[in-house]
Amino acid sequence: MRSMWIAASIASALLAGAAVGSLRSHADEGDRSVSLRQAIDEGRARNIILFIGDGMGDSEITAARNYAVGAAGRLAMDALPLTGAYTTYAVREMDPDVPNYVTDSAASGTAWATGHKTSNGRISTGARTGEDLRTILEIARDRGMRTGDVTTAELTDATPAVLAAHVLSRDCQGPEDMEACPHDRKSAGGKGSIAEQILAHDVDVLMGGGAARFDQQRMEDGRSAVQEALARGYRVIGGASGLPLATPDRKLLGLFNAGNMTTEWTGLEALPYPSNVGRPQVCKEDNRPPGEPSLAEMTAKAIELLDRPSGPGFFLQVEGASIDKQDHNANPCGQIGETVAFDRAIKIGMDFARAHRDTLLIVTADHGHTSQIVPTPNDVDHPTGVLSVLLTHDQAPMTLAYATNGYHRSMQHTGTQLRIAAMGPQAANVVGITDQTDVFRLMMRAIDGTPGPQSSIR
Repeated sequence: MRSMWIAASIASALLAGAAVGSLRSHADEGDRSVSLRQAIDEGRARNIILFIGDGMGDSEITAARNYAVGAAGRLAMDALPLTGAYTTYAVREMDPDVPNYVTDSAASGTAWATGHKTSNGRISTGARTGEDLRTILEIARDRGMRTGDVTTAELTDATPAVLAAHVLSRDCQGPEDMEACPHDRKSAGGKGSIAEQILAHDVDVLMGGGAARFDQQRMEDGRSAVQEALARGYRVIGGASGLPLATPDRKLLGLFNAGNMTTEWTGLEALPYPSNVGRPQVCKEDNRPPGEPSLAEMTAKAIELLDRPSGPGFFLQVEGASIDKQDHNANPCGQIGETVAFDRAIKIGMDFARAHRDTLLIVTADHGHTSQIVPTPNDVDHPTGVLSVLLTHDQAPMTLAYATNGYHRSMQHTGTQLRIAAMGPQAANVVGITDQTDVFRLMMRAIDGTPGPQSSIR
């Protein structure tokens, strides 16, 4: 039955995850009061699925919608019944009472994973104090829930790492990368690199990139992290063809690329004006090699492995990582393709949540990013950064501008509030303006009936 569900879910996502929406307004479909009341569930959740679109601000969502389904179309994530916004700032390392208005993925991930603000670069450790901050995955595991961590980045990157590691710096990904974290070395009494700590947490399902980090031969006993994974009972696979071999009775470590996984789409980079103003580009949608599974396939497989008919449920985080990475690169096709692929994965989760009403599903992002939809530029008025014009589903030109850094410099994050949307038990608590730390308390309330340890958001 589970194999049938996974196949049906993937097919549904591919057909409908970025399906063409009808060219009409969705604002006048009638009174939604009844459906909104029906969406409010004050009960507890057996399962939690947390979707993180890295760098996926409102502009990134809108660009993907315009390109893939048209301005009046709707993505799968747009159908979530309860929506709000949350604030995203980090804090200063030497003075945690002072905000740092632009967060990185490490500090933002620590916020929703632990309920505490920290400084940029830290992985689930306190600013200035360095204390380990208990994460939602650790709490779920200790309650007997199965756990999963899926990403299109390296598994040791900041967003997946915040769930199952505690280090001073996000750079300490593998055993050979510990220069910035001397006190976290096992020889110094620490817990080791991010790769080592993730395995020590016995996370049931781990899928993403980062094979090179796990192959480093620098653990304290001379072994690699992959050898440690095998010793801990993991089934280790390195390609999409290995997914059918994974079974619920054995933990899974899927490493599908030496570094970050390959983007779904590719196209021309954004350039200084005039760029391609007179020649709107159409993205190439076949960039991912067949040996790498899609995020939708990984999501469906993770749910299949984690779900069980009785007993405690599961916690699963799914990250669409390269929305951010392609924003940094000012690559509009890469960015949009990753957003569409992320939306297809969300569709998998939503289908499961609709069939399992005791599942809390949350979709949000970690920080804002640079891309903006701007008017068609001309010789008099045009962005001072870089830009690209794309031909959308509407057969209309859409100009994306990137201007938070110079040409061929990594574009920077922004400090804006972000969309958060949800369905299932306790989902109504995303409505209004909240903070990233409140996501932790929302998830605690959903699985435990309490908001968990209280902390100031500063």
